[in-house]
Amino acid sequence: MRPNTCAHSARSSIRPAVASSADSAPSIAVVAGEPSGDMLASRLLSGLRTHLPHARFHGIGGPQMIAQGFESHWPIETMTVRGLFEVIPRYRELKRIQNTLRDRLIAERPAVFIGADYPGFNLGLEAQLRDAGIPTMHYIGPQIWAWRGGRIKKIVRSVSHMLVVFPFEAPIYEKAGVPVTYVGHPLAEVIPLAPDTAAARRTLGVPEDANVVTMMPGSRMGELKYNTVAFVEAVKLLQARDRSLRVLVPMAGDRQKAYFRELVAGAGLQDVPLQLLDGQSHAAICAADAVLVASGTASLEVALFKKPMVIAYKMMRASWEIMRHMGYQPWIGLPNILAREFLVPELLQHHASPQALADAMWQQLTDVPHRLQLVQRFTDMHHSLLRNSAEESAAAVMKVIANR
Repeated sequence: MRPNTCAHSARSSIRPAVASSADSAPSIAVVAGEPSGDMLASRLLSGLRTHLPHARFHGIGGPQMIAQGFESHWPIETMTVRGLFEVIPRYRELKRIQNTLRDRLIAERPAVFIGADYPGFNLGLEAQLRDAGIPTMHYIGPQIWAWRGGRIKKIVRSVSHMLVVFPFEAPIYEKAGVPVTYVGHPLAEVIPLAPDTAAARRTLGVPEDANVVTMMPGSRMGELKYNTVAFVEAVKLLQARDRSLRVLVPMAGDRQKAYFRELVAGAGLQDVPLQLLDGQSHAAICAADAVLVASGTASLEVALFKKPMVIAYKMMRASWEIMRHMGYQPWIGLPNILAREFLVPELLQHHASPQALADAMWQQLTDVPHRLQLVQRFTDMHHSLLRNSAEESAAAVMKVIANR
């Protein structure tokens, strides 16, 4: 999820490759395939711009990267896909984009290539670029500590330098012989240590004394497909218990909003009172008493806002049957992984029924001692992730360029 800014559609721009040297106006190529990667890369670009004011930043990115002067050759929405089987219909299209970009970058020879998350696409591209003599970096290590640990072999072949956002990750890559820098998590800088709930409610036009739930079924179309109906049905059950309950639903873009409305109407739930927001995800989280959130980066955002939550996730059944046997840990939510315990509930696949979600959310809303405990635990977590990530990641990139 992106910081507290409204979502804007980004125009793609395609320019001819222009040769450049790393000591004058270097070309720096970046690929982000999802909104979370767009946020991460935008912070990195802001740090690099102070060192390289005339550099050309280009590749694939979203609105936050474009705001930093980035040229996106394809819209970021073209890249977004989730799940093992869901990628199959898109494989040829994504492979064609990867090959086209590879050929363009090998001809141009940028000073460095940086893959912002999106490992299924970026690691393969990084391997080919590194073989061609182009330094490669990867920002946010794939979750090899959670599942698919065998990816470390591919990372060793593909990545010249890894940038990681959790402190426990650095020793994993050091042991494998991959140069690594822990830069902290950019979200820990973007989100205040003491969020102002009253101000967020004023911004969104929500009464300061209201009972507020924020619902976040996901930013990807596939996440919306599988999560939306159960989430809205759960909210309907909650509103039956508390008729004054206000429900905020930040949407990542116009396409997501239209699809969300289509799914809600198709399930006959169009009369459930919801306040849909254009972007403003951080304001929506900050304004909430508790959050129903799809597993992913958004759950870390909720933790950094010190809010109770229920983490839930559904996906295509065939993907679930494979992926549920591939995890190394009992948790999937980032707050629980960082805490090494179930601080907040996780309800996955068939366990994420509307009734189960509503019951778990009601507990999060009404258990005051638990809420106070979460504030302290999430504050400690926030401090552990807080660094000047823009400057530290930019410094690591500058070293790679200097050693080229």
